[in-house]
Amino acid sequence: MANNYIHAAFAVTVTASEAELIAAAETALDAIEEDLQGEGRREAYDALGSAFADAFPPISDDPFSGFMPIFPDKDFPCLDATITIEDGQDHTTRVVTFSGDQFGIEQVANLLFACAKSALPIGFEYAYTCDKLRADEFGGGAVIITADGVEYHSTHTIVREALSEESLPKCTRLILTIRDPEHGLLFWNTDTGFGDLASATLFTEQEAADFDVPIAFDEPEWLACPAGVP
Repeated sequence: MANNYIHAAFAVTVTASEAELIAAAETALDAIEEDLQGEGRREAYDALGSAFADAFPPISDDPFSGFMPIFPDKDFPCLDATITIEDGQDHTTRVVTFSGDQFGIEQVANLLFACAKSALPIGFEYAYTCDKLRADEFGGGAVIITADGVEYHSTHTIVREALSEESLPKCTRLILTIRDPEHGLLFWNTDTGFGDLASATLFTEQEAADFDVPIAFDEPEWLACPAGVP
């Protein structure tokens, strides 16, 4: 038995009106949790103000229907973050801090995309941990939020891409050549001497540096092995 956690803590400076909008989103969740219906639900939505209505206009008969898509599970809308709002450096700004041990990465990112336009582009990091030292239970990632949308980057993806064949440094292979007046380029084979490319011996850069180059009628030269030669 082990417990897994998603930790995050970061602060974003936004305008005073954007901070009010974020606070209104928290209030909206309280109204949704009360499961108000009919006129009571509409009144709760209207009480959040015109800025909330502009940011999350209804997309169905439910006044909160435009707000629900920010949550990955619409049946359990929750920000999964502790939010604190403090005064900024002047009266026009506020500092909003998000933190949590089971952090709602996607919903917080969506909330910031909808409510913190003045702060974009912004990003935050998170850590995925476990209370037992078990293999593959640790990682993390980052979220980048721009005017174009939200991008998610995980350490798992970073490691996988870094280890991919395209990303790994290529080991240069070299072949020793001479130019024959009649046959053109000839390629060295350690068993048979100079011949065709298919039989050429491949050398690493270190092996080429240590190799005692044979004497030939033409000055031998090292060339990088052409692509496709095994």
